[in-house]
Amino acid sequence: MRNILKEICDRRLQDIEKLGYSYGHEIPTERTRPVVPFLPKPGTILEVKRASPSKGDIAPGLDSAATAKSYIEAGTSAISVLTEENYFKGTLDDLKKVADLADSLGNKVAVLRKDFLLEPEEIEIAYRCGADAVLLIARILDTPKLLQMASKAFELGISILLELRDEEAVEKAFEVLKLAGKMKSFDKVVLGVNARDLKTFTIDMLIPLKIKSMIEKKLEALPENERPQNVRVISESGILSVQASEFTGNLGFDGILMGEAVARDPVNAMNYVDAFLRGAESKRNENSKYDFWKKVSVLLNEKEKSGKPLVKICGITNNADLEKTEELGADLLGFIFWDKSPRSVKNFEIIESRTNALKVGVVVDFTTDDSARAFKLLKENKIDAIQLHGFNKDKIEAFFKSEFKKLPHYFAVNVSSKEDLELIELLQRYGEPRILVDAKVGENIGGTGTSIPEELVNEVSKMTKLWLAGGVNCSNVKDILAKYQPELIDASSGLEEDKGIKSHSKLEEYFKLF
Repeated sequence: MRNILKEICDRRLQDIEKLGYSYGHEIPTERTRPVVPFLPKPGTILEVKRASPSKGDIAPGLDSAATAKSYIEAGTSAISVLTEENYFKGTLDDLKKVADLADSLGNKVAVLRKDFLLEPEEIEIAYRCGADAVLLIARILDTPKLLQMASKAFELGISILLELRDEEAVEKAFEVLKLAGKMKSFDKVVLGVNARDLKTFTIDMLIPLKIKSMIEKKLEALPENERPQNVRVISESGILSVQASEFTGNLGFDGILMGEAVARDPVNAMNYVDAFLRGAESKRNENSKYDFWKKVSVLLNEKEKSGKPLVKICGITNNADLEKTEELGADLLGFIFWDKSPRSVKNFEIIESRTNALKVGVVVDFTTDDSARAFKLLKENKIDAIQLHGFNKDKIEAFFKSEFKKLPHYFAVNVSSKEDLELIELLQRYGEPRILVDAKVGENIGGTGTSIPEELVNEVSKMTKLWLAGGVNCSNVKDILAKYQPELIDASSGLEEDKGIKSHSKLEEYFKLF
């Protein structure tokens, strides 16, 4: 498989050997503008970006200064300037132009040099060109080199945006935080988690929250006198709509870095900025999506170590089945709020039972009395999230215009043809981090006992981490796990002795197969 990150770094080393760290550009002998604090409070970093390896040309005619001016007018906290020449078509001249513009406007925003920096000399050049912060990518720097480069930035008085994407990078980040403590530079470190895998340029919108959860767990484990205060974490990449910007703000990040969407349409940058700040505000004041997705991310971090998927059992209707699935270790329990389903929950007292598993209310129309009851239980924290099952395009768009969009939820898409995959693309554009896929049989929604065709499951796997339902039972679950490696597997009718009643012997057999 092509490793784009390695290609970029190899090409960079060749260019440095030929052209030097300046890449042939004229570099100021000294810095002329004051250093501006980088992201001192939650906000956005909007990017000056012409192209990328995955998208090709994004805004080939982009004027870096004019674009930066529109970002400043939109109210962004910082501007990221891509200076990588071969794959992103940026230059150090862009950095100088944006820094000069910020200076001429009274240094209203910080300027970040975003590149694949490999040596401390490149940080010195960024500083002299007017950068207030530099991107350091943990994945391409061993710990000694990373500490050397961070130290250089701190000595110069500029910040670092340290990019992380896995547990090894988190370990490096804590070494950097130790160094920052010694150099009294905690305020000069921002941790960024990239939703994009720089090896393949695929995107996983839940990665930032998974890594954020890892960071928080490590912070909590430190003795109080050794614990860095006010560690800032931002989410990078993959935000393609105003709705996605608001969603990410609602997940508790201190900032977001947006490139493609705003570079294509800088005139509407204000909408992205406002949406992020609106999401961040609602996270503080309302029952937000943050708690549910944080719990999911913690579970996924634990499951990855064992190589097992999350296990969801849906269609719970009685206390005996709830207690049995709890005993066997289900991660999520589904309660159906739809009176046309034979698995519709009637005994609402069971939903209020304390469980270790996350409780999900399944609705098929957010305007019905059934769904109103589910949303009421969600607001009362008696369930953890809503599963919006079988929505078409019109219903999805109506949901995102409703007040309910702010509440913890995910969508389940019924898939029987390639046309159904368009709904997954739409939901990803809205920023949904995970989407459950289920079989589609006529007008039936869930509990069909039918599996999704293999070729469609494979197509979904290329689009997103696989959350899979449809026809799962004791006889096929091992094959499904081996063939698709789903991140979450959801079973319902395949584990019943009668409609709405689970077979405890089947449940026991099922859980032994993981």
